[in-house]
Amino acid sequence: MKTSPAEPPIDTTVPGDRKAVLAETLRRRIVSLELPPGAVVDELALCDEFGLSRPPVRELMRQMAAEGYIELEANRAARVSSMNYQSLRSFFLAAPLIYVATTQLAAANATPADIAKLREIQKRFRQAIEEHDVENRVFHNDQFHLEIGRMAHNEYLMPSLRRLLIDHARLGKTFYRYPATDNMQHEMNQAANQHDEIIDAIERRDTERAADLVKAHWELSRRHMTDYAIPEGLEVPLSLA
Repeated sequence: MKTSPAEPPIDTTVPGDRKAVLAETLRRRIVSLELPPGAVVDELALCDEFGLSRPPVRELMRQMAAEGYIELEANRAARVSSMNYQSLRSFFLAAPLIYVATTQLAAANATPADIAKLREIQKRFRQAIEEHDVENRVFHNDQFHLEIGRMAHNEYLMPSLRRLLIDHARLGKTFYRYPATDNMQHEMNQAANQHDEIIDAIERRDTERAADLVKAHWELSRRHMTDYAIPEGLEVPLSLA
């Protein structure tokens, strides 16, 4: 008796779900530097990989361009957002202002459900530190501050925060891909402790304490990034200090 060949499994994932998976995957690839600044984002390859037609992929490209992940120009392929002197200068100037504003607003608006979600992200961040998992450490730090931005409930600040976090994650991944020294590990633990204190201040609705903590937290990150970007012996421009 002849048996018919097994039929391939039917893909029951709806296009909307596949589009959400593509969006999350593409964001991860960009902030992890799997897709480096300036890299071409191959639209057709993404269609094939995620089983989507071109219209939803193009729609997602426009959305991600608005968020700052990619750059779209007429008659050119989509590219990952660049990192250059001007963008980095803007990053260092804007970061403390945006982090303080969003964290203070989060302290004013957070619900118990918001706090629980933030603590869960923080748990994954600490786990990544303990496991020396650079990619997830950078990713969950990004998610921690993005969640604070969502808690702020401010439609004007959120686009700026999203764009800021893209370069923060990419700079962090560049710095932390090197073997961790004892001092680096100590400062990562310090950053995790600051996260816990920020959560506590937000939960208490202590906006001033939350602002002071996030300023100290930013300064710790800034020192890491400028130490890497500006080798010893070069003068740090005042605008970046």
